[in-house]
Amino acid sequence: MDIKKIARTWNSVSLVKRIVVGLAAGALLGCTLPGLEVVALLGTLFVSALKGIAPILVFFLVISALANAKAAGSMGTVIALYLVSTFVAALVAVTASFLFPIDLTLASSPTEQSSPSGIGEVLSSLVSDIVANPVDALMNGNYIGILAWAVVLGIALRAASQTTKDVLSNVSDAVSQVVRWVIALAPFGILGLVYQTVGENGLEIFTEYGRLLLVLVGCMLFIALVTNPLLVFWGIRKNPYPLVLRCLKDSGITAFFTRSSAANIPVNMELCRKLGLDKDNYSVSIPLGATINMAGAAVTISVMAMMAAHTMGIAVDLPTAVVLSALAAVSACGASGVAGGSLLLIPLACSLFGIGGDVAMQVVGIGFIIGVVQDSCETALNSSSDVLFTATAEYRQWRKEGREIALGPDAFSEDELA
Repeated sequence: MDIKKIARTWNSVSLVKRIVVGLAAGALLGCTLPGLEVVALLGTLFVSALKGIAPILVFFLVISALANAKAAGSMGTVIALYLVSTFVAALVAVTASFLFPIDLTLASSPTEQSSPSGIGEVLSSLVSDIVANPVDALMNGNYIGILAWAVVLGIALRAASQTTKDVLSNVSDAVSQVVRWVIALAPFGILGLVYQTVGENGLEIFTEYGRLLLVLVGCMLFIALVTNPLLVFWGIRKNPYPLVLRCLKDSGITAFFTRSSAANIPVNMELCRKLGLDKDNYSVSIPLGATINMAGAAVTISVMAMMAAHTMGIAVDLPTAVVLSALAAVSACGASGVAGGSLLLIPLACSLFGIGGDVAMQVVGIGFIIGVVQDSCETALNSSSDVLFTATAEYRQWRKEGREIALGPDAFSEDELA
């Protein structure tokens, strides 16, 4: 049979379905034929590929985003809501990780690491990593250094010509495409990872994954139904839930199945029109939100990093947890637009605790295993809140101007928002 035809048929099936097949096949083989090195090698190669591309991805995504960023202008309130909600999401995730710690089962039992003596040691290590040689940072996966140098270069390149900025965008797009190719192989990598894990630990491992999913999804639901409505109430001084639920229904459900904030932009634009918003505003804020409004990604990065620290025996104090929340919020804003893109930023957060790339990438592998549910919920939260905060910012401005909230056709009536 034609190999190209087989490849086309395989690629025509959604990634979610392929990952489910890989997960089931890995569990079945792990139970019936443990000890096959060639199958376990698939997981090792997948993790190694992620470990190789992740530093380059973070570096060029951040440089390109900063170099091409436009002036905020009237979008200041929307951007502030995006950033505050992302930081709050990270705080919620860190708090949940303290309350419900989980020991992750890794392919090789990691040696426990000594805990930082306090915030002083964490900040000292942070500063040392920030000023590290940028080439050395890329070679050794020093994500703090990578992020710092990318920010500095991105700001410096804002003064560059548009041609240079276009080149940076093209390089960023090219690296993202490589990531897509690697993630397209995720079903085989997950097959190998699940095979090795089930072969060594049995099917009980899925109980651990289930508890991890409960923490992640629980945090995202708390953000969607508690903290986001509080931010909306601050803006419009009215019952926030009709607007919150409308955004979840019309935007969140679609994003759950597409697993792409970028692909959900047309849906969000149409919802903004129905809500009677100004097209000049939402035509900018919705694409921007698909890039920097990443509360779901902040939850994933924070929870996975905290669970990795717990597994390694690293005690995290409150000030360090706040630093992690800020780091997770900043890094989430640079998450790649591909499915599972936020998982590749977990090593950046893990590096705050001195956790090496080998352990961090195994945690990323676990993220891909549970990503069938985690990434869908993450995208639904991210994308629905793009519309939510765009509407909140505009309605807040209307309220300050003494204008009635005049909503468009098929949207809420004034009574529903009262």
